Order: sequence, then C-alpha cells, then structure tokens
Amino acid sequence: MTRVWLGVGSNIDPEYNVRTVLRALRERFGPLVVSPVYESAAVGFSGAPFLNLIVGVDTTLRPSELHRFAAELEAAQGRVRSQRVSDRTLDVDVLTYGDEITDEGGKPLPRDDIERYAFVLRPLADVAPSELHPRLGLTYRQLWDSKPEWHLIKMRRVPVPDYAVSET
Repeated sequence: MTRVWLGVGSNIDPEYNVRTVLRALRERFGPLVVSPVYESAAVGFSGAPFLNLIVGVDTTLRPSELHRFAAELEAAQGRVRSQRVSDRTLDVDVLTYGDEITDEGGKPLPRDDIERYAFVLRPLADVAPSELHPRLGLTYRQLWDSKPEWHLIKMRRVPVPDYAVSET
C-alpha cells in the first residue's frame, strides 16, 4: 500500500461537493486521513471562495489509475473543464504518491502545487507535518514555515462538524 495525498477543492456548492467526494473516497479506499478544511479566495480569477482540504488514502492503484479516478470523481460532480482557471464544482488533484518522483500518467508527482499555493501546503502541513516532500527533502511543516508571507494570506478554517475527521 502506498500513502497518497490528494488535494480537494470546490467553490460551487462546496459543502455538498466536499461531503460527496469524501464519501466516494471512503467507499473506494476505506479509512481516510482528512485535514482541516479552509476557506480561501479564488486564485487567478474572480470567483466565489473555495473550500480546500487534503485527503490521505492508502492504495495499490498506480499514479495513472489515480489520475483517472480523480477525473471520474470530478466528472461525477459536474466538473466542466472548458477553462483552466475558473469556478468549479470539484477539483481533485493527486499531489504525492508515497515518496516517489514520477510523471506516470503524464502528470509530475509530487505536484508543484504544494510549493505554489498556500491553500494546498497549509492543510498538508496540518495533516502531515513531519512527512518529507519527496523531491525537496523538507517536511511539509518546514516548507510552510519557510514561507512566512503565506501566513498572511487569508484562509479561514471552516469548523463544519459533519466534514470527515481524521480516521487514522
């Protein structure tokens, strides 16, 4: 089994879409590790705020299969990929695949979003603070701490009790 970290985001009916994807992930992978949920402004376009979180799953699926599964989850929630940066019902990104560095499935892992966006790194540092980034060799907490300017970005932790809590 390999631990995989997934980034999940939504800004169209986000509470419903996050609950739905967590249920689907639990059905497919069993127990989940779920970060706190953060509300943050849309990045790169003017849109409604996003809910973002990180979900850890243990799996035997290969990266290409995980990318395909993530796209199926998005499509099931009505994700339309007509524009690269726009409002979305659901975004599910494979961020890491254990400690592997790979581009299997045509998408590099670990995904550079970890280093590019506070809304990805902050919940990852919350849920896996001592885990090492496969390429950089720093823990996710060290990466977060190395970006003090990101600590100023407004991200509100959303205390919604019926979101999944960490199960492992």
